[in-house]
Amino acid sequence: MTETAIAWNTYSQQRPERRPVNAAGETTWFNWTQYADHGPGVELLDLRPDGRVLDLGCGKGGNAAHLATLGLDAVGVDVSPVQLRAAEERWGGAPGLEFRRADALAYLQEGGEDFDAVYSVYGVVWFTDPAALLPLVRDRLRPGGTLAFSQRPPVEGCYGCQASYIPRGEDEDPLVVKRWDYEPHVWISLLRETGFTDVTAQVLPAPPGNRKTGTLIVTARG
Repeated sequence: MTETAIAWNTYSQQRPERRPVNAAGETTWFNWTQYADHGPGVELLDLRPDGRVLDLGCGKGGNAAHLATLGLDAVGVDVSPVQLRAAEERWGGAPGLEFRRADALAYLQEGGEDFDAVYSVYGVVWFTDPAALLPLVRDRLRPGGTLAFSQRPPVEGCYGCQASYIPRGEDEDPLVVKRWDYEPHVWISLLRETGFTDVTAQVLPAPPGNRKTGTLIVTARG
């Protein structure tokens, strides 16, 4: 098992499970932000009813499962067997839903069927060098397809490749994964340079309360 998989296994075990229902009483839903019942939904993906969509870094699968309930073909890819085991236990067997264990770059490089949308919610796009990832994503998007992703906005002055630390036991060093932080205008430039069009990038403010960190949401057309 790779160090990256071990890191995300550890992270998965520290995260709470998705609630049985959201504030609207729904058993599946799409959430782009780090806050419950906040922000936009699947409309950002601009999908037709029979579309095919790829979740890069699907984690425990809640967003992909929601897309499947809408009649879409949803493929969730993640490198962590612990994450995927949780996804299969809760959502496995749902029509139109498929989970695959793979490194995202390797999966995209393999080719195969293309997608109407590719998305990442605090996932692969945040934790992969965009110079390597973005061209592969564009190659797997059908003409006019949507790329959308969300992550925390960068800390002022801390841009480019950064380190994220995942704590372990008291007597163990934390695990380290790389992430890529850019301001909205930089993401717009990177995507346009890769051939994407209709690029938008903005920070959605946090909901009312004590927490003030918003969510960076980026969309583009392939």
